[in-house]
Amino acid sequence: MRLKSLVTAGLAVVLGLAFGAATAPAASAAGPRPDFQMPFPCGQVWTGNSNASSAHQSYEIDFNRGSTADADLGDPVVAAAAGTVVIAANQGSTNGFGNLVKIDHGGGWFTYYAHLRVMSVSQGAQVSQGQKIGEVGNTSKPGNNISPHLHYEVRTSDTSYPANIQKAVFNGVTFGYPVQTVTSHNCGGGGSSNPYTPQEVCGAGYSVIDSAALGTAGTVYLLYNSGNGNNCVVTMKKTSLGTATATSAYLEVQGKTRVTDSGNYGYYAGPVRASAADTCVKWGGKAGSSSYDSPFEHCG
Repeated sequence: MRLKSLVTAGLAVVLGLAFGAATAPAASAAGPRPDFQMPFPCGQVWTGNSNASSAHQSYEIDFNRGSTADADLGDPVVAAAAGTVVIAANQGSTNGFGNLVKIDHGGGWFTYYAHLRVMSVSQGAQVSQGQKIGEVGNTSKPGNNISPHLHYEVRTSDTSYPANIQKAVFNGVTFGYPVQTVTSHNCGGGGSSNPYTPQEVCGAGYSVIDSAALGTAGTVYLLYNSGNGNNCVVTMKKTSLGTATATSAYLEVQGKTRVTDSGNYGYYAGPVRASAADTCVKWGGKAGSSSYDSPFEHCG
């Protein structure tokens, strides 16, 4: 999806050499399918496309949700089900996956999360469903010019590639191939504290420079990345965790159009990012019945 230039057919050849000749997908004889959820935090809405790349063999999905090429860069990627990390490495020259996390869910079921900007887990780690494992990125093999997206696959161990690629099922419903927009129900069971932090949501390099309480329902944070001059706003919920409720976050750079993320989310709204070096910003958000709206500030 939104590839700057689609991954070339040559990558498909590389994949075929690396994993076996292409054959039609076959039914799996693996154990019971785990209760897979979307590989994104609770309440987020993503559009998946299985036809976006010439390298796709069958039921792989490329996910995006932003309206511009780089909008999803750095967004959190979470485990679709609990399991053990068996790969957390850059495999760009091998198969074009770039930074790849592969999780073994038992019973012969595996999930693949490719092109990650960063990997937040290491080989051998035990991960829970909904745990952050990386960030959306555009890593690949040298020469592949792709825009940020998550390449997601479900595979089984009972046959060879690519017949072992299975249709993705989220929250008990089979993905509507070839293209569908899906809301994540990867809500982690609704713990007593938010499992995410503002820095984790905004991504590497961001630090909190301001915050405002939204009653008891949450807190809205303003963060800044001195490396690229970008601000980021995220609203973190404190109540109704894991349950999709109305939550929003916005960022307005003086002289530019306000950018808002608003919807029914389980843990947070955002991240909303914009370049704002040496420019005043207005920021805020809402959780529950409480909202915050700043004046133009943080102008330096």
